[in-house]
Amino acid sequence: MYIRTLALQNFRNYEACSVDFGRGVNILTGKNGEGKTNMLEAVHILSMGRSFRTRNDAEAITFGKTFYRIKGLFGKGDEDMTVEVSMNGRDKSFFVDGVGVRKGADLAGHALTVIFSPDDLRIVKDEPEKRRRFMDHELFQLKPLYYLDVIKYRRIVKNRNLLLKEQTLNEPLLNVYDGYLADTGARIMAERARFAEKLAVISAGIQSRITATSTDEEGALEVSYEPSVAFTAIEDARERIAAELQSRRAKDREFGATTAGPHKDDLKLVSGGVDLRKYGSQGQQRTAALALKLAEVDIIKEETGEMPILLLDDVLSELDEGRQKRLPDSFEDCQIIITTADPPEILTEAFPEACHREISSS
Repeated sequence: MYIRTLALQNFRNYEACSVDFGRGVNILTGKNGEGKTNMLEAVHILSMGRSFRTRNDAEAITFGKTFYRIKGLFGKGDEDMTVEVSMNGRDKSFFVDGVGVRKGADLAGHALTVIFSPDDLRIVKDEPEKRRRFMDHELFQLKPLYYLDVIKYRRIVKNRNLLLKEQTLNEPLLNVYDGYLADTGARIMAERARFAEKLAVISAGIQSRITATSTDEEGALEVSYEPSVAFTAIEDARERIAAELQSRRAKDREFGATTAGPHKDDLKLVSGGVDLRKYGSQGQQRTAALALKLAEVDIIKEETGEMPILLLDDVLSELDEGRQKRLPDSFEDCQIIITTADPPEILTEAFPEACHREISSS
């Protein structure tokens, strides 16, 4: 999977722009504020139907304009494919090979990408919501039905919380919500559990590659799913959630909120016996975050047979020299688009045949 051409109209700081990419490493350089990240954001929107930078995609419309249009020409196997996303006011339209699809989630699986930005370096040390979003983002690409379950689950929790806050509790209706929540929550937990199993194996190997150390020196990265409702087998997840909701009903009523379910899940991250979320050094946390994000590449390849496009948004400056070299070098078969204000010498030496693009808003 690779992108050949990206065309932008009224997107961020680009009123009209077209860029061609090479199949290997692409290095986008330019001063801060010139629009390098905007390029990666546009590719990501073509992949997922939405931005990784904001929940309000209307913010991406060029100031003073009323719409934006993004179009990408992708190579997939022996065939070409076009994906187009446009936004007019608050209305978005999506097209694959000129045929309209109903919603952004329907783009999943067409143009596969993995985005790694400086914000992702905080996956390990930030709140559990960050790690849940990391799991969900990957599963959205691989399991379109999972996306629908997450949207449905969020709606159920919101309605259940409103019900819990009412002065007189409607017990029969609460029982209905609990049933819906248990059904949907069990499916979400099952997919997260499977994903975490693959993530554990692949991320440990990547950690070794990017640090160039043995696991004895630094401690192998151990990743495990930490559901808020414990279950011994996927088959009994529904019953466990239902039982937990029942046992917490008085507490939920007191707080006016649902205190158990997938929206309280986490990933446990350990290296050398240390819980990295709480006690890991900055270096350990960054290495673990790097391994988690890059594991997405291998998981997508394993699940779909396609190598995704790796988007690296100004992360090289956050890494030491050794990791700068080993990071892109670990994914030679992958199209890589790197943004950097000033490419380090080690990067240009490692990839003398890389395509260089000077990005300027003028």
